[in-house]
Amino acid sequence: MKNSNDNYYDRAFTHIYVEKELASGTQAKDIMKHFPNAKIILIDHYKDVFNRSGQNFHEQKKVRNLILANKKGKLVYPGAQVCQSFGNQHFYYTSSVMNCIYDCEYCYLQGMYPSANLVVFLNLEDMFDEVRELLKQHPVYLCVSYDTDLMALESILSYGKRWAEFAKENEKLTIEIRTKCASLKAWEDIMPSKQVIYAFTLSPEEVSKAYEKRTPSLKQRLTCIKTLMERDYQVRLCFDPMLYISDYKKIYGAFFDEVKKEIALNQVYDVSIGVFRVSEDYLKKMRKQNPKSAVLQFPYENENGVYQYQRELTNEMLNFAMDALKESIPEEKIFSWEEEKGKESNGKKRK
Repeated sequence: MKNSNDNYYDRAFTHIYVEKELASGTQAKDIMKHFPNAKIILIDHYKDVFNRSGQNFHEQKKVRNLILANKKGKLVYPGAQVCQSFGNQHFYYTSSVMNCIYDCEYCYLQGMYPSANLVVFLNLEDMFDEVRELLKQHPVYLCVSYDTDLMALESILSYGKRWAEFAKENEKLTIEIRTKCASLKAWEDIMPSKQVIYAFTLSPEEVSKAYEKRTPSLKQRLTCIKTLMERDYQVRLCFDPMLYISDYKKIYGAFFDEVKKEIALNQVYDVSIGVFRVSEDYLKKMRKQNPKSAVLQFPYENENGVYQYQRELTNEMLNFAMDALKESIPEEKIFSWEEEKGKESNGKKRK
């Protein structure tokens, strides 16, 4: 089955910016080999390109470039308040890549970063070292694919494989890799592991077509998930973010029915449900970048610096999702960001 990102790289990255100290290294050369027609430009520091003033994230998404760099300073961070910990006490995230090849209209990255160019940090071993230091203190639940889609980049980076191999060496480490990728090729060289959770974001096809540009279809994602589960990979299903759209109950109801028909929910690792939410600062930038977006211009409610649907609507949507899923999967395996926000110690804590 042809995947929507299988030929993405044929039309991406006409220019590659490389920090001078990395240009002669094997890793940079291996990545650049994938783009023989790209113009190579040497730079002193990735921020000289990435942080330039006057960039328009929304417009730049149409023609992006690639930046190869090393990341300095702190590399692993405590989990953000808008993200789910899934009951894990020691919840962290790290970003070995900034920005994503997909173009989801609701994505917070357009409010977080000044540029849509993709930045790949080559010093993955430094990130491993920082995680090792944390593991000396306690178990670690680490999300490594919040600010990109690592599996969609696996054919040029192999970072999914490297993170999986690192987890295998450290029994107190659990890694989540969030993705919309549906190309089984991405998993060809990655062995299944109990310590690595592949969290697939799923949306109704109507939502995917309207708001998730360049992503694989729902059918493609479900086919990939089903195959991975048959091969013993740990799979999490993320119905997050749910969007309030016309006839949402009809559309999401049919969507949940389709998922339940294709996937044995009682065999997934767990399930995440959540509605659209984004920090106040990010949404202001996102609205400025894309003033015609119905998703971004919705009259959200600001609750403690996070924009989201009004409380009554949020509860209605989450209860609808819960009711649709709970007969197919134990409720204790359904995690809601709203629930976690106020009930971190509700009995679902794992580590």
